[in-house]
Amino acid sequence: MDEIDRVILEELKKNSRISFVELGKKLNMSESAVRRRVKNLQKAGVIRRFTIEVGDGAISAFVLVSVEPSIPTGEVAEEIARIPNVRSIHEVTGVYDIVVTISAVSVAETNRCIDEIRRVRGVKSTNTMIVLREIP
Repeated sequence: MDEIDRVILEELKKNSRISFVELGKKLNMSESAVRRRVKNLQKAGVIRRFTIEVGDGAISAFVLVSVEPSIPTGEVAEEIARIPNVRSIHEVTGVYDIVVTISAVSVAETNRCIDEIRRVRGVKSTNTMIVLREIP
């Protein structure tokens, strides 16, 4: 990964919908060169997915998950990743094993997502924190 790739990543973080043509203009490159670089970043796993960030109407929450010692944490994390409204999953050290970020449009939808996480085989306990405000 070189400096041009880093700039491409920064621009995509700001606006993942930016066209390859517009990005090429910013970098003084052709559309096809930008497209090739983005494809290579995807192949290398640097870019895993393109997503959206929801605005003020959404509820964001962090769900801390403890996993039963007899169940591999990775298996639990993979199952949680399939649940709608899950935005990211991180295996961590400490009292909890997994941190899940969820996003929903209502409290009811948030509760449904948390309930689904709790039903995953191997989940021992959860602790949920609703995000009140995000500081950019």
